[in-house]
Amino acid sequence: MISLTDSQKIGMGLTGFGVFFLFFGMILFFDKALLAIGNILFVIGLAFVIGLERTFKFFFQKHKMKATSFFLGGVLVVLIGWPIVGVVLEFYGFFLLFRGFFPVVVGFIRRIPVLGYMLNLPFISGYVDKMSESNNMV
Repeated sequence: MISLTDSQKIGMGLTGFGVFFLFFGMILFFDKALLAIGNILFVIGLAFVIGLERTFKFFFQKHKMKATSFFLGGVLVVLIGWPIVGVVLEFYGFFLLFRGFFPVVVGFIRRIPVLGYMLNLPFISGYVDKMSESNNMV
């Protein structure tokens, strides 16, 4: 069992609420207030989970500056009041930032009975394999 500190538990809660508010904001036709709350909670929760210094190092690595600028720029655009444009920028930045984790996530999902079966369907597996290849993600 993984032991978490109290700040990591708080961070998991904040990150979970952030994802919930982001999802709920998109369902409610890109409600800018919910998306802004979700963005703020997600970033703060991430900082609580992995620590402030490691969060700063993760986002501001030299090779991730493009991804960070898209992600944080999207957050800023949502806060300004253009939610659809901001969410598109955020998704692109999120994809660029976390693409190194996709092979691990796909491997984990393939071990889940129903989801693994769905990912191994002929017309889906080729696309998922292409996305999860770490060689093309540089």
